[in-house]
Amino acid sequence: MAHRVRGYALIELLVVLAIVAILLGLTLAAVQRVRAAAARAACADRLRQLGLALHNSHGGHNALPPGVTVGDDREPYQFLNWPARLLPYLEQDALWRQVLEGYRLRPDDFRENPPHPFGVPVPAFTCPADPSAQPRVWRGLSVAFTSYLGVSGTRQTRHDGVLYADSRTRFADITDGTSNTLLAGERPPAADGCCGWWYAGWGQNRDGSAESVLSTGERASSFWFTGCPTTPARYGPGKLDDQCAALHFWSLHPGGAHFLFCDGAVRFVPYAAADLLPALATRAAGDTAELP
Repeated sequence: MAHRVRGYALIELLVVLAIVAILLGLTLAAVQRVRAAAARAACADRLRQLGLALHNSHGGHNALPPGVTVGDDREPYQFLNWPARLLPYLEQDALWRQVLEGYRLRPDDFRENPPHPFGVPVPAFTCPADPSAQPRVWRGLSVAFTSYLGVSGTRQTRHDGVLYADSRTRFADITDGTSNTLLAGERPPAADGCCGWWYAGWGQNRDGSAESVLSTGERASSFWFTGCPTTPARYGPGKLDDQCAALHFWSLHPGGAHFLFCDGAVRFVPYAAADLLPALATRAAGDTAELP
């Protein structure tokens, strides 16, 4: 007797494929969420590590390092940024010796590379979720970046924050309270690579503005940001291809960015709290704010 072998109907096959596609989509979405959460946690850990280094630096010098060293023509480390000064406290003694040697050999031009170690990446200075922080060549100069900038205050010229040009802030100077005052925050490098170098840099006006330090109301005041609004920038989302986004704090994390407070705590600040940032950016204005 002949037997008929029943095959799959087309509709059954389509249903199976649809179920498999849905399961794959859910799996990929879950994997992406796990990776994003891991990158966010690692980003916060690195910022926390910088906070510990800043506290150790304060203990050794009785003050936090300058946001950027400007000084005058006699300054031996002119335009050295605050992340570079933390190298001895991040187990980067060999790289710190390269910094000292670079300035000894070429104190007249901090951009000469070598001997200045501009292009040496330091993982502690970058957020794993920030692909733009990878080293690149900018106008023939190999540069490495930082994802974290010091908080200079409410405007780049007011110096009412903690890290700014030639600052020497002590914790005792932060009368608003170390748990209520911002020390550093996330911001990817500028789209064209002009700003965000960990080593040294002029910034907008030879003051580290948008380079190593940033205020909560930064203005476009140099040719690096031609075409950007001259009104104070506001904390909010940004895009990697938007040059003007370098004028405010933001991150690649959804909904906000990490900030380091002067007491060493790291908190994720949502963009919805933008109105609170100016009060948190000052060290001794008498105005305090509490995050939601």
